[in-house]
Amino acid sequence: MAETTAQTTESVTGQTEHGIEVAAPAATVYRLLAEVENWPQLFPPTIFADYLDNNEREQRIRIWATAGEGVKHWVSRRVLDPERRRIEFRQEVSSAPIAAMGGTWIVDTLPDDRSHVRLLHDYRAVSADRLSWIDDVVDRNSRTELAALKRSIELGDAGADSAFSFEDTVEVQGAAEDVFGFISDAHLWPERLPHVAGVELTEPGPGMQSLAMDTVAVDGSQHRTMSYRIVFPHHKIAYKQITMPALMTLHTGYWTVRPHQHGVSVSSQHSVVVNTDNIAAVLGPEADLAGAKAYVQRALSTNSLATLRHAKQYAEAGS
Repeated sequence: MAETTAQTTESVTGQTEHGIEVAAPAATVYRLLAEVENWPQLFPPTIFADYLDNNEREQRIRIWATAGEGVKHWVSRRVLDPERRRIEFRQEVSSAPIAAMGGTWIVDTLPDDRSHVRLLHDYRAVSADRLSWIDDVVDRNSRTELAALKRSIELGDAGADSAFSFEDTVEVQGAAEDVFGFISDAHLWPERLPHVAGVELTEPGPGMQSLAMDTVAVDGSQHRTMSYRIVFPHHKIAYKQITMPALMTLHTGYWTVRPHQHGVSVSSQHSVVVNTDNIAAVLGPEADLAGAKAYVQRALSTNSLATLRHAKQYAEAGS
């Protein structure tokens, strides 16, 4: 019986190690790994991450990330060791089919201001038949995250030039719940917003939305985007676009609703990275990065402000 139990336990556990060399000092790499608030912009699988507790040595963080074809959410405790440049992590409660998950980030110093980053995982599946799924997801996400970390750091200032953020805000004399409901109920947008031609909205888990949307541009053309949204009633919706127009390689953001004594401030924030390889193809051979950034901001802001103003009309009509 003991032998059978040991075999069963072994069959549902796994361990992996992935690594990559980065042309940057170890301290720089470690800092980015410690700052989880930037992970949605840094790591493709991460949709949203923030702190529940945070100090120099310990963190408690919550993360939403793609896993296979779906989205998973978990809370992790992390122990930081900046002297040895190690970060140990352990999920408090894992999402099926993962029964337990943990590991370590290790940043080793190499000559010539280079680093070697190792990402270790240990995990347990809820059943033996799900272990291969976890193996595949951990392998794919680990490789993707390490490659993204390397690319982001090594691009340095050149990559920073193509990234920018902005925010649009509208004041509303109405109830915060009505404003938030308008933004959260995206399945009703084709009836409510003239620039939205169609929406497919599903909820892969509590507080999660998968949003495929057909948007009508000023010139009458349509394009489809796919986003994951994390809903925090009744004050915030964070999102990450998974499929994007040709001029963007990254688009994340959030909607926020802030009540105050005179009404409600509702905002749409965007963080974008321009796809510099496509500027000439989309905007013409004379276009430059500044023009591309202005074009992208104008297009996003036009739609955001339209949504905000319709939310304002909806909330004020109901108050």
